[in-house]
Amino acid sequence: MDRGPWDEVPRGLGLVLDHDRGSLPYALLHGEALVVCAAWALGESGVDLVDAVVEWEAFVDAGRDVVLHDALCPMTPPSFIAACLEQARASGSVVVGVRPVTDTVKVLDDDRVGETLDRESLVAVTSPLVVPAHVVAELAACPSSDLAQAVADLAAAGHVVQTVPAPAEGRRVASIEDVRLLDALTTLEG
Repeated sequence: MDRGPWDEVPRGLGLVLDHDRGSLPYALLHGEALVVCAAWALGESGVDLVDAVVEWEAFVDAGRDVVLHDALCPMTPPSFIAACLEQARASGSVVVGVRPVTDTVKVLDDDRVGETLDRESLVAVTSPLVVPAHVVAELAACPSSDLAQAVADLAAAGHVVQTVPAPAEGRRVASIEDVRLLDALTTLEG
């Protein structure tokens, strides 16, 4: 039997992050819990799902890339997750999906509201966060389940982090209203 290119590189290992997110990961979207939608997308992207109770040492010992996928980004397309994994492998850098910031962002100085930041220079971290195997090997513990914090920590530790614009359906939800909006955005018209 011929071996395809997918046989040459071990599949990534993936975790769906639902810790510290309240009950929102269990809200329904298209009749499924957000966490189920996120797990499906991760599995369809060519990543082996791993239970969250697995110790970080097992990830390090596996010597594989790790994909962290936020349950609150349930409709991130599998093709986008796979592309982020491929980019991390090709570059050796940590790769994270991001969306544009649309809110007005102000600087706070003690108790005073200061200048408005240029939102064109800002991004909102979404999903996935891909950690290449060589970076996984250097980490004593799993990155933070808060992906923005994980990115900041990895960058502070000297790891190069590349951002990739996520598609609109890859947005992060923060409320039931956001889930309803995502449902409408991702409902196919028949």
